[in-house]
Amino acid sequence: MVAQIESADAVVIGSGFGGSAAACRLAEEGLKVVVFERGQLYPPGSFPRSPRKMARNFWDPSAGLYGLFDIWSFRGLEGVVSSGVGGGSLIYANVLLRKDAKWFVTGGEDGEDWPVTRSDLDPHYDRIEQKLAPQKYPLTQSPYDRTGKTLALRNAAAELELDWSLPNLAVTFANAGRPPVPGEPIVEQVPNLHKRTRLTCRLCGECDIGCNEGSKNSLDHTILSEAVAQGAELRDLCEVRAIAPLPDGRFEVGYVRHELSREGHPHDTGALPQFAIHAGVVVVSAGTFGSTHLLLRSRDDLPKISDRLGTRFSSNGDLLAFIKGCRPQEVNGAAIPTDPNFGPVITSTIRIPDELDGGTGRGAYIQDGGYPYFASWLVEGANLPSFIRRFFTLAWRYVAGLLRLNTDSNLSAEVSQALGTAETSANALVMLGMGRDVAGGRMGLDGKWLDIDWPRASSRPFFDRMRDSMRNIASFLGGRLIDNPLWYLGRTVTVHPLGGCPMGRDANSGVVDSFGEVFGYPGLIVADGSVMPGPVGANPSLTIAALADRFAKRAAENWKSRSAKLGELTQEERNGTQDSPIHA
Repeated sequence: MVAQIESADAVVIGSGFGGSAAACRLAEEGLKVVVFERGQLYPPGSFPRSPRKMARNFWDPSAGLYGLFDIWSFRGLEGVVSSGVGGGSLIYANVLLRKDAKWFVTGGEDGEDWPVTRSDLDPHYDRIEQKLAPQKYPLTQSPYDRTGKTLALRNAAAELELDWSLPNLAVTFANAGRPPVPGEPIVEQVPNLHKRTRLTCRLCGECDIGCNEGSKNSLDHTILSEAVAQGAELRDLCEVRAIAPLPDGRFEVGYVRHELSREGHPHDTGALPQFAIHAGVVVVSAGTFGSTHLLLRSRDDLPKISDRLGTRFSSNGDLLAFIKGCRPQEVNGAAIPTDPNFGPVITSTIRIPDELDGGTGRGAYIQDGGYPYFASWLVEGANLPSFIRRFFTLAWRYVAGLLRLNTDSNLSAEVSQALGTAETSANALVMLGMGRDVAGGRMGLDGKWLDIDWPRASSRPFFDRMRDSMRNIASFLGGRLIDNPLWYLGRTVTVHPLGGCPMGRDANSGVVDSFGEVFGYPGLIVADGSVMPGPVGANPSLTIAALADRFAKRAAENWKSRSAKLGELTQEERNGTQDSPIHA
């Protein structure tokens, strides 16, 4: 029994790229929309930085954790996703690339089959880009022209005859009609839902741990703010637990409410009271892990769902590596270190062609990476023998002064020497790769927990080819490629998990159709990375949002037709108390 059931035209589960884009389109189409997000709001200035707060910055309510990062571990695979209003846009590296036209595979040997084309998505790409207002990194202007990692990747690409470019970034470097200036107040067309002043990018490399300046055009500042302005209702700290169809063609969505007052206090989240809302359109946008897990758990209530649920899992070819000891790049006679702390996390990209468009093997993208300044202190501190040697040199100089063995009272040079040259961190380069791996993973339940079996062996030629490209880049830069340590343990870390609820041409080949509607359940839509029948290849965020915009437009049209046939709901149906169809 669930008391006091509410009603809406549409419920959107999740506020990431799929959820925000769907909510905005549905609200624009005039539907009464409610958006549920399990995580909390993060206005500018609220992202943790201190060790104490960072230690609590993870998502596990049962352990009293309500933070930003949600870490998953499966067989052969680790995954990092986000929990918060704005979803993955809070921690992604801002890159907005369209899926290559020829990479929409049909009838692939490994079963990959896209029921949509690039031309189907281009109008929706256009719409989403307009809302996210991307800008390219202003490499030709000062101080941006001294971004060593960008110059290093550009120069390596030229030498190796690889296709290098500055992609669109969802970052504001400059106000309209003005030159780029770090730290300038941003002029917004639609006030952001936080009602906070945002600043242009200050080049601090903190994009992946939350931008405290508001420089990122994350979804809470852009598309979701627009959805709220159009009338959508946003409910944070609300986690959906179940979905079930109703006899009248609508759906019941069961959810619980989290309270930040419980932070730091472990408790049984299974005992939280459950609330419910009825809606004619339900958009499941909880991410690849979240959406697939939710639908697997709701399978008893959705018996007609395709047995393809849980298939076609892909890591989007994610590969993390590092280059140590890069040669500085020369700019106007000055030696510029790669300096991964300077600039946004990603500034440029190399595209490795695919056999589908004139290359050999599966295509990929390699991008320069960065990290916050405090990470460089950790890198330098890890070189313990050198640090100890420098410290004792300083200590001896200090003691010599106390004993009057040295009468020079100025210790500035000695303290500087003790800190070292920081060559290790200054001349490092992060390599972020992704591309067309094989979507051969399977998702299922192990008890109540999500389980993924992803055989990496079938994608090994793809990863080997990308690592060879990274090794060639390292060689040109005079450095040495260092793999992510987990690679040697046969494990992959993905920040772009895809699949689990793949699009198909019918229920025998997919869970949803080319408009995201679950086969057998009109009005139930899945709109996030889980619908991909294969890897996107490029950074998938823009494609997820474009698909969601396409799905929501059709869902709104269908609901208007269906609701007209249903007629007006009675007040009792909107606000009354009734038995819930959701299985306990």
